[in-house]
Amino acid sequence: AVMISLACSAYAVKCYQCESLTMPKCGLKFEADETLLLDCSRIGPPRYLQNFFPLRNATGCMKKTLESVAGHPQIVRSCYFGDINDIHGGCQSDPSMPFVKQLGCEVCSKDECNGSSSLTPVAGAI
Repeated sequence: AVMISLACSAYAVKCYQCESLTMPKCGLKFEADETLLLDCSRIGPPRYLQNFFPLRNATGCMKKTLESVAGHPQIVRSCYFGDINDIHGGCQSDPSMPFVKQLGCEVCSKDECNGSSSLTPVAGAI
């Protein structure tokens, strides 16, 4: 029984989950905070990605950069769902927010890797 639980937990990546619009410390000058860490095995993909990745576990972490109304980029950090080597699916924009322009999306696969201001991404897309 112990072996099974270890095997399952190997896929649980921990990522920072926050967005800079309501939480300035999540922005470009990120301030690491334990309360922002999320065990990605506890959540599923966003609703707009569920058709692409039904019942999939998170495969990594991501940091999206969005254009904001005020001119400052908005940073969104979260779990990443999808193929780390082909990020166009998992990095797509939320169709319920058609007026928000995505400036970039960086994906990484290690715990807490979306916490640095400059990721060493597995892949990046604009």
